[in-house]
Amino acid sequence: MKKRNLVLTVAILGIAAGAAYMTRASWMAGGAATAQGTPRPRVVSVDLAKAERKSVPVDVDAIGTVTPISSVALKSRLETTIVSVHFEDGAKVNEGDLLFMLDARQIDAQIEQAVGVLARDQAQFEGAQRDLRRYTELVGKGATTQVNLDNAKTQSDVLIGTIKADQFALENLRVQKSYTVIRAPFAGRISAANVKVGNFVRPADTQPLAVINQMAPVYVTFAIPQRALVDLRDAMGKGDSKVIATIPGHQRSESGKVAMVENAVDATTGMVTVRGIMNNASETLWPGTIVQTKLIIRSEDAVVVPTVAVQRSQNGNFVFVVKDGVAKVQPVKVDRTFQGSSVISDGLAGDESIVVDGQLLLSEGSRVEQRARKAGA
Repeated sequence: MKKRNLVLTVAILGIAAGAAYMTRASWMAGGAATAQGTPRPRVVSVDLAKAERKSVPVDVDAIGTVTPISSVALKSRLETTIVSVHFEDGAKVNEGDLLFMLDARQIDAQIEQAVGVLARDQAQFEGAQRDLRRYTELVGKGATTQVNLDNAKTQSDVLIGTIKADQFALENLRVQKSYTVIRAPFAGRISAANVKVGNFVRPADTQPLAVINQMAPVYVTFAIPQRALVDLRDAMGKGDSKVIATIPGHQRSESGKVAMVENAVDATTGMVTVRGIMNNASETLWPGTIVQTKLIIRSEDAVVVPTVAVQRSQNGNFVFVVKDGVAKVQPVKVDRTFQGSSVISDGLAGDESIVVDGQLLLSEGSRVEQRARKAGA
């Protein structure tokens, strides 16, 4: 039994020695590697960008509404009928363009009547003047009484007043006739005509004949927080304020300046209403349109980095700054964002290389390398 165990043990040792001899190359190489030192640390490929110091606008974003500077609802000032319409619905009109003609035949007849009354009273006045001169001569000769002279003078004065009343009545009728011709009071776009030829109109009608809105320039009205009010007023005093209005979903925009600031802050919202005036020569902004507005108060020198470079942790915002191929964690303070960039108020001086992609694989002291840029990128 003991002899059998001894033979088994010798066999096992022989097999182990043979296996060790067969794999000697691998375990000898591992020992050599260990003797040479530790493996090189991993290098992370990242995208880098420069922190820039440049002039950055201080702005406020808001939602605004386009409103016309002038808007008029055309109504008839007479009770009459429409004779003709001289515009197409929705057309652009210029100041003084003929829009509606109203029936003026009744007023024309009243004017002719007033002209006749004025001529009659002027003839009576001329007769009273002759009587006054005659009685004046007769009184001087003692051929009539002073009473007759006084009565003649009174009649002449009465007719002077009557003629003035006739003249003013005639002028009033001529003004009334001018209401039968309706022209555009200013340039703009007119709505669809609510009445057509033959319709009877009157001053008491609630529906206007048509509406004209001024299209250029226009107002853009929006609200800003009260914290920006002091800076805005300073900018307005220097003439530096600027307003940009953009139609949502489109790249077309119009720029202008601040026209006025409401004289009180809304106590319930803490907002103040601002009105910008836009040139709108191409009629990009249509009255009633909701637009995205940007109020640029001033410009200031600041350090700017891409917003994607800014990371967040429990201790605040930070960026990875790369120097000599090593990434370092640099805490920063973000003042605000502007068109995909973050304005850094503290932590960077400008011209630093910062990581904008690949931060998830980084930690303090990680070695990095710039990714190769693709052709055409």
